[in-house]
Amino acid sequence: MKESIMSILPIVDEFIVVLGDSDPDDTTRAEIESIGSDKIRIIDSVWDTGKFHSGTIYAQQTHLAKSHCSGDWLFYIQADEVVHEDYLPVIKKRCEELAGDKDVEGLLFKYRHFWGDYWHYHDSHGWYRHEIRIIRNDPEIIPWRDAQSFRKIPDFDGKSYNRKAGTFKLKVASVDAYIFHYGWVRPPRYMKSKSIVFNSHYTREKQASLPEGEQLNRMTFDYGVMNNLPVFKGSHPDVLRGKISEFDWKDQLQLTGKRNPGRAPHKHEKLRYRIVSFIEKYLLGGRPVGEFKNYILVRRD
Repeated sequence: MKESIMSILPIVDEFIVVLGDSDPDDTTRAEIESIGSDKIRIIDSVWDTGKFHSGTIYAQQTHLAKSHCSGDWLFYIQADEVVHEDYLPVIKKRCEELAGDKDVEGLLFKYRHFWGDYWHYHDSHGWYRHEIRIIRNDPEIIPWRDAQSFRKIPDFDGKSYNRKAGTFKLKVASVDAYIFHYGWVRPPRYMKSKSIVFNSHYTREKQASLPEGEQLNRMTFDYGVMNNLPVFKGSHPDVLRGKISEFDWKDQLQLTGKRNPGRAPHKHEKLRYRIVSFIEKYLLGGRPVGEFKNYILVRRD
C-alpha cells in the first residue's frame, strides 16, 4: 500500500485511505504514516463482511473513501497497484484537458499484470486489459461489485453493489498510461495465504483462518511454468526499488518444464484460454475476443 500511495501522491491534492480493523501486529498504519505527507488522511473503518459479502466489502470500503474526497477528479488506486513516475505528467495533463468536458465521466488506463516475479507478466485472454481508475466526484458514480470498476447508479440504496438493473456504464476517455498490477507478485507461501483470505470475502462463510506453523510452510502457491509468459524489459516505478531488491524466491519458481499435474490448472493454462489467446495475438492482431467492457469509450484526441 505504501508504494501505491507514493506513486501518485505528487499529482493529487489529498489522499484518503480507509483503514479497516486489523490484527494487532498489522503494520499498515505505521507504513502509511512513515510517508510523512500532510496530504494523507486516514479514515478508520470496521469491516462488516456479514452484510457486504460476495466481494462487495471492497466496494463498500471504496465508497466510504469516496465520500470523504473533495476534488473534481478522483484517482482510485488499489493497494497492489502502482503508477510509474513517467506517466504522472501524462495523467495530470489529460485531467486538465478534459476538466470541462462533462460528457467524460472517467479515465481508462491500460494494465500490466505481473505474475510470480517482477519480470514476467500476463497478456493472455481473461486478464483485463483496461480499467477505470479516475472518475468524476459525482455522488451517482458508485464502486461496482468488488470495486474493480465503477457504474452510475442514480438511486443507490447504500448496499446493493452487485446490482446490475438500473445501472449505467460510465462514459470514459483513454489515457496513455499503465497501471502496474503486482497483486500476484509474492513469495509462494504468502501468495497462498493471501488467496485464502481474499477468497473468503467472496462467500457468506466466516473468514477462513490461516494454517499455522509447519502446516503453513508446506502450503505454497504454484505459479506454474514461467517461461510461457512474456518477459518485461521496461523499467519499474522508482517506489518499487526497495521491494524489488528484496526479491528472494526465484528458486521457488518453475521457469521451465511441464505443469505440475497435482494441481488444477490456472485459467491461462486451460486449453480453451490458450486457443483464444493464440487467436487474439496471431490472427486478430491483438484484438480481444468477447472481452467484457464495463465502460463506454468515447474518443477524445
